[in-house]
Amino acid sequence: MLSHGQVVRLIFGLKLRELRQERGFTPTEMARACDVSVSYLNEIEKGKKYPKADKILSLSKVLGVTYDQLTSLTLSRKLEPISELLQSDLLKEFPLEMFGLDPIRIVELISDAPAKMNAFISTLFEIARNYEMRQEHFFLAALRSYQEMHDNYFEELEQDVRTFVGQEKLAVGAPFDTTQLEAVLTRKYGYTIDRTELGNYASLGRLRSVFQPKTRRLLLRPGLSGAQEAFVLGREIAFNYLGLKERPYVNASFPVRSFDEVLNNFKASYFAGALLMEEDSLVRDFQKLFAGKKWEPAALLDIMARYDVSPEMFMQRMTNLLPRHFGLQSLFFLRFDQADADAAYVLTKELHLSRLHNPHGNELHEHYCRRWISLWLIAELRDNPPLEPTTVIGAQRSRYYGTDDEYLCLTLARAASATEPAVSVNVGLLCDDNLKQKVRFLDDPAIPVKIVNETCERCPIPDCEVRAAPPLEIERQQRSREQEAAVAALVNGG
Repeated sequence: MLSHGQVVRLIFGLKLRELRQERGFTPTEMARACDVSVSYLNEIEKGKKYPKADKILSLSKVLGVTYDQLTSLTLSRKLEPISELLQSDLLKEFPLEMFGLDPIRIVELISDAPAKMNAFISTLFEIARNYEMRQEHFFLAALRSYQEMHDNYFEELEQDVRTFVGQEKLAVGAPFDTTQLEAVLTRKYGYTIDRTELGNYASLGRLRSVFQPKTRRLLLRPGLSGAQEAFVLGREIAFNYLGLKERPYVNASFPVRSFDEVLNNFKASYFAGALLMEEDSLVRDFQKLFAGKKWEPAALLDIMARYDVSPEMFMQRMTNLLPRHFGLQSLFFLRFDQADADAAYVLTKELHLSRLHNPHGNELHEHYCRRWISLWLIAELRDNPPLEPTTVIGAQRSRYYGTDDEYLCLTLARAASATEPAVSVNVGLLCDDNLKQKVRFLDDPAIPVKIVNETCERCPIPDCEVRAAPPLEIERQQRSREQEAAVAALVNGG
């Protein structure tokens, strides 16, 4: 991340270069007038050096500005977007090194071509404003990119879990005995667990946990399932064991304060999943499942039930292990929520590994394809509500209309409750030769093949039985092509 000192040096250098050019001084003329070397002046303008007070005074006199004007952090209106970016929390907090980017190189890019960088940054800011993109959206997108860079498998975190288990002499057999986690939290980290107080706050119905750092008290909502409570406890273990200081204190999505908070929350969640679903054991379970010639939905549900975890935790863990142990890097993960039967389907989580898969029209606020298994399972649960809370499973080969792309989609869904929306979680695996070798039941006729698309507005499939909106975007594109053809005919005819 860029330090405050780097930001100050860069803004000073940009301002100095702009004033020098406005006054018509060449670097050599300016250096001679201020009694400094050309190379030193060049380093100042690039943000690598910050001059001492006497040199700043000399520079200000030559340029005809006051000392305070030259040292302020305010750039001209022309370079205002660069100043806004440099002084924003976004660039100060974003860990460029994590993506292999040297902060000094970013500084050099800006200082080498400030006008071009300014235009580029202005464009990004305009797009962000037009699409109401907040800082947290950028942080979450950056986190997804970080996961994709590593195929969503993090060896260091897996090893941290193994080391922790060894140090605490924990039993990791499925299902994981979560009383072990509560014992560590209370004995080693001084926690007090409260399972009643949070129930007094009806307005916080979906909030499962709150951590009070001053008293080290963890509030758990009454009535959590064993899987939900296990994840919360595992995450708290991770925050402490990994020394993650900047962290959220609730389990829900509240305004993000920094990228470190986003990253640490991901690390703690990954740690919890790896702790509750031991790597080698789960890999063996998947190997056995994939070796079957027939699709056995009950077998997959049995695996999840044996580990006693939620559908989302289970499918997230699948995205950790399939790329690493089965070579299935081209996959996606999608989670959909629907608050009630009249509400829209909302994509609340997504991850794409190795490539941008077809379901990428996800921020368009359009009607997602109702042929997706992840959506029709939710609809089926609404039409035929179960007598008691249960998880249903489905498989589908989704063939995207007009493309050669096809995915094996495995989906788990649960019906809505008084406090929770209906949810489906879906892992899609690209149907290629590699998948055929690794998943023997891929060609089982019991798995339906569906022609699908992204959204109804962009879908030309005729007579779709579940269309939720007319193909407005297809119609717009058709009108545009007709207009282009008409213009071309006029031009060529003239």
